Amino acid sequence: MLVESLKTLFNRDLNKLQEEIELYKNEANLWKIEKGISNSAGNLCLHLIGNLNSYIGSTLGKTDYIRNRDLEFSLINVSKAELLNRIEKTKVVVNNALEVITSKKLEEEYPLLVFENKTTIAFFLIHLSTHLAYHLGQINYHRRLLDS
Repeated sequence: MLVESLKTLFNRDLNKLQEEIELYKNEANLWKIEKGISNSAGNLCLHLIGNLNSYIGSTLGKTDYIRNRDLEFSLINVSKAELLNRIEKTKVVVNNALEVITSKKLEEEYPLLVFENKTTIAFFLIHLSTHLAYHLGQINYHRRLLDS
């Protein structure tokens, strides 16, 4: 049951991420930083894509994704169409990885030490979902403040 809930939440929030990116009227504003805002919406989007492809896709789904976290925050001017394409691909990766996770598997230790202490796969997937929602909220505010 938790796996189904996680799939629902990840799909809901990745769909909302697509919607937020699509709502930018001026594509250049995706990369705008001002007024004490340290990350652009474009960089937050790249960060979420990298995060999910790495921690769910590569680690749990055994994809060949190799993360370059530095680029997530330094790359600029990726087109809106490319961001949307990457989000769509990320949805597929997340769904494919979660499709094979059982309730029993959720109780296992997450294969990577990400925090100070080891966690279960369930805990880490919940963390990833809340991390996605947190940055999604930042993107929403970024758009409403800087793309008006």
